[in-house]
Amino acid sequence: MLNYNKIEFETSFGAISQLKFSTMPEIVFSGRSNVGKSSLINTLFARKNLARVSAEPGKTVTINFYKCGNVRFVDLPGYGFAKRSDAEKRRWGQLMEYYFDSDREIALVVQLIDSRHPMSAEDAEMINYMEDRGIPYIIALTKVDKMKPTERKTRMAEIKEEFAAIDDIPMIPFSSRTGEGMRELKAEIEKYI
Repeated sequence: MLNYNKIEFETSFGAISQLKFSTMPEIVFSGRSNVGKSSLINTLFARKNLARVSAEPGKTVTINFYKCGNVRFVDLPGYGFAKRSDAEKRRWGQLMEYYFDSDREIALVVQLIDSRHPMSAEDAEMINYMEDRGIPYIIALTKVDKMKPTERKTRMAEIKEEFAAIDDIPMIPFSSRTGEGMRELKAEIEKYI
């Protein structure tokens, strides 16, 4: 079992040339800009400022690596931020493709999706990419605390339909504010490491 208190920031890479080979199992966090990746990481490790949280989308532009025992946790830059230049979007795409193609030991991808909104085209693209390549993943449905109970019940039913094609993938309702879903998320991570 991992000791989540022993996490430490390791390094950041923003260019393909900087990405070093790795043989450690990696737990990867992926999702749209402003979906709550940094908040989830901070909640998971009970640290306020381990990953930088910003109200402004698109702040994480590098791949950030954290080490916890013999496991590496990886915070990918958010995708789908409209205010990025085409060159920046291309750089992001190349960096992600290189990361996933670089023969790393990707144990699990935690795909974050904002529970309040329908799955975006980019989310579907990422899920299809992982399905096509046989990359193990789970889905964390973030920001569930921001919905009223009736709204949440409706959205959860809609989500079940939206994700009907992948109903065998664990979907964890998650709140960084209340800690809902934390135990389930840790249990899934433990299965893969």
